[in-house]
Amino acid sequence: MNPLSEPLSVWLEQQLLQPLFLKLLDLCDVAALYIVDRNQQVIHWSRGAEQLSGLYAKDVTGKPCKQEYVITGSDDHKKQLIKSIQADGHKVELEKITQVLHDQKGAFAGALGLLLPVSDRSANTALPKASAETSESGKQGFHGLLSRSPAMQAVFQIIQNAAETEATVLVRGESGSGKELVAKAIHDLSARRKAPFLAINCAALSSSLLESELFGHVRGAFTGAIKDHSGLFQRAHGGTLFLDEVAELPLELQAKLLRVIQERNYIPVGGDRSIDVDVRIVAATHRSLREEVKMGRFREDLMYRLRVVPIFIPPLRERREDIGLLIWHFIQEHNAANFRQIEKIDPQAMRTLLDYAWPGNIRELHNVVEYAFAVGRGTTLRCSELPPEFREARNVELRPAVQPQVLSAAEESSVIRQALEQNNGQVSQAARMLGMSRATFWRKRKIYGI
Repeated sequence: MNPLSEPLSVWLEQQLLQPLFLKLLDLCDVAALYIVDRNQQVIHWSRGAEQLSGLYAKDVTGKPCKQEYVITGSDDHKKQLIKSIQADGHKVELEKITQVLHDQKGAFAGALGLLLPVSDRSANTALPKASAETSESGKQGFHGLLSRSPAMQAVFQIIQNAAETEATVLVRGESGSGKELVAKAIHDLSARRKAPFLAINCAALSSSLLESELFGHVRGAFTGAIKDHSGLFQRAHGGTLFLDEVAELPLELQAKLLRVIQERNYIPVGGDRSIDVDVRIVAATHRSLREEVKMGRFREDLMYRLRVVPIFIPPLRERREDIGLLIWHFIQEHNAANFRQIEKIDPQAMRTLLDYAWPGNIRELHNVVEYAFAVGRGTTLRCSELPPEFREARNVELRPAVQPQVLSAAEESSVIRQALEQNNGQVSQAARMLGMSRATFWRKRKIYGI
């Protein structure tokens, strides 16, 4: 029986064919291939399709196909030029080659689509390059991470190199800077990508609950333990476990985590026998582990075990060339919902967004765009559609006659922080309040690490 003669949903669920099919898709991952079902929902979006279209599999898989990628029953063996809007707002022209699939009754069951850059139309066998760094979208996107910043391009290279090893990775960055995306990229690029990727926030649970969630427990280990529970280490066997905010781990759990890393086994809560485990750990924190060690809150031996490969993510305020890119990326995501279509940003609104300090980093930027879609209407994003903190005039003044140049370093740092706080992070307003140029203000912030 030809598997393509059956409905796609039935075919993909067949246990005998599924491993072979997944292996075939993996081999073809460099090709810009995608698959839709009879209802025009995307059920596969290859890495090649990500790089050529600028759309990521996690954002399109399981969702209705964008109009330009729709394949109908009349599109069999059809070639078509399409124009697609990438996640960063840029337009790209592609050639779409389609193959329709039918069920046993001859009804439309789904379709395969192959995308080619227009420059490659003369050779249908040409495939987009696999390396994200060599593609046009790869200059800005890397496995869910978007950036034009040279500092972030260096981070992408470290991620790529670290993924090829089994080394433990420690990701350092401020809240909202994308630490989990870095961990997921390492997993997706590694030999463990077919195994589970599980994550936990070490600051979100109490010590006892965190121990049970990480290492599991046996029946009767404590009140309420009515059955055995498999912890994250057991469930992530063969894959990757992401420990977010690892600096918040209690000291007693740090000792147990160190044992897992060193011995590759652990004992569940209330258990009497060890369980072998094969898990790669990627940890993350917004704190300096060295400082935590000095304060006696973190084990030095565990720090060295975790930071075999340290990766630092620069905050958004230090890569301001990414602000516009990310704003348009999130706008395009919300445009796809067809509730409101934003086609341009008012210049004053853009200046306000570019001047903002973004203490919440990319997460805060995403929330600002979501707010604008919720409260605004029309095709232009305006200042009036930004959250209140962007619009409210701050009239609170600092003590008069304060001249930064006559202050000590500690006093000047405090004055700059106060100016930023009183102006809600508005750099231009804070600089004017202190009688500094914007460039001098930024330089002093960098000196004091503000």
